[in-house]
Amino acid sequence: MSSTHIKTTGSTMADNVGFLAGRIPAEIEVMYKDLKDLDKELFRKILKVVVNAVEGKDCSGAMVEIAQSSPLSDEKFSRIVSGMYALLKEALRLPSSSLKQEGFKEELRELRISEEFIADFASVVFGNRRSALDAVFTQQGPRLPSLEEFRWRVDVAISTSSLARALQPSVLMQFKLSDGYSCRFEVPVSKFHELRYNVALILKEMNDLEKRSILKIQD
Repeated sequence: MSSTHIKTTGSTMADNVGFLAGRIPAEIEVMYKDLKDLDKELFRKILKVVVNAVEGKDCSGAMVEIAQSSPLSDEKFSRIVSGMYALLKEALRLPSSSLKQEGFKEELRELRISEEFIADFASVVFGNRRSALDAVFTQQGPRLPSLEEFRWRVDVAISTSSLARALQPSVLMQFKLSDGYSCRFEVPVSKFHELRYNVALILKEMNDLEKRSILKIQD
């Protein structure tokens, strides 16, 4: 089997992760045509404001100022801004350990973006501001409630309507999540050991998969 981004021999999967994943969003696809004749200074002004927008800052005033002072039509300016924003969002959704800089640049070359602009895009995705951008993406992304409190104890039923459960130990558990949801349940010791075994088995299988060279993610 062959693929543009994934090879089965001679390299790890991390060396071939593409940030576009074989698909090109429409905003990015039309942007490269508008970048052909764009002045480098103007490109950098727009890119700076787009990066601020990705970080969640209010950039409406700066956008209007650049649009009014530039020779670009409103349509062309909008296409460039949308394309830059989409490109950075696509690249930043991948962890920096998975996306390689040379692979990122090569994908932009395939889009026929000039080397000067590629270098500026790479400086955003792989530069000093990456940690701040990652923090923003973590806050903005979907999040599950976290475990806030967990209690447990072993209980033995002495008086019960079921003879099968008499004097049989069980594990009582209670937890509370960060969204306020709480739950209390009882698990027979035999089922608890079954759960413990299955969790250990899954962790072992995950560890075995990570040891396979084709699935390793390397820095």
